[in-house]
Amino acid sequence: MFEDLKPHLIELRKRLGISVGSLIVMFFVMFYFHEPILNWIVEPLNVALIEVGKKSLHAAEGMVTTSQVGGAFFVALKVAFFAAIVAALPIILAQIWLFVAPGLYANEKKMIIPFIVGGTTMFLVGVLFAYYIVTPFGFDFLITFGSFKFTPLINIEDYVGFFTKIMFGFGLAFELPIFAYFLALLGMINDRMMKEFFKYAVIIIFVVAALLTPPDVLTQMLMAGPLIILYGFSILIVRMVNPAPPLEEEDEDEDEEVALSSEDKSE
Repeated sequence: MFEDLKPHLIELRKRLGISVGSLIVMFFVMFYFHEPILNWIVEPLNVALIEVGKKSLHAAEGMVTTSQVGGAFFVALKVAFFAAIVAALPIILAQIWLFVAPGLYANEKKMIIPFIVGGTTMFLVGVLFAYYIVTPFGFDFLITFGSFKFTPLINIEDYVGFFTKIMFGFGLAFELPIFAYFLALLGMINDRMMKEFFKYAVIIIFVVAALLTPPDVLTQMLMAGPLIILYGFSILIVRMVNPAPPLEEEDEDEDEEVALSSEDKSE
């Protein structure tokens, strides 16, 4: 059994090595540009703090602080790693596709470019949606709430970790239509399966939204709402790619299987 798995393990090691190597290269590139990237990351927070200064009775805008001696350096590392994952995403997706490609038909193997382009595009759309739609509402509510009593002192290490978690959460969530399309292309799912799983998917979506967003209902709904819409959109995509057979045909197939099994037993 191990001999059968050995070629797959060698191939997996190769694909992981290329992915990790590309991530390391991109990390050093992004570390060089970490300051403008950090400025982009902190911009929503600065806007929210300015709003606090306008609304607060004591007109304190709040401050972004660090609680560690090497806080700025560790923040730079986090920022570079976050940007490196985004920059290396096309290569990582390519390695995922090349790993599963040996088990695909010739016409399916040609879908590598749509998979890479679509996966990268949808991830970026999710990140930009979180940045321009979700974070302004979430930060404004969380930071402004109680600011008439307290001056916000935001720890930059906590903020960057919190920010990247939201960005990755939305980026991965927006990959749903892409993965649904290719799973349908491989015949692993159909639209009826997705419809039947919908009620469970809604529960999972709200649990994920609660884990990946701040503890306020508004931000959670801003994540859960688009995810439910994306799930519905994925059902339409799967229906076009791999529609479920009519129930009559499934019943006929089941009857044939039962009849064949009965004949085998009688023999």
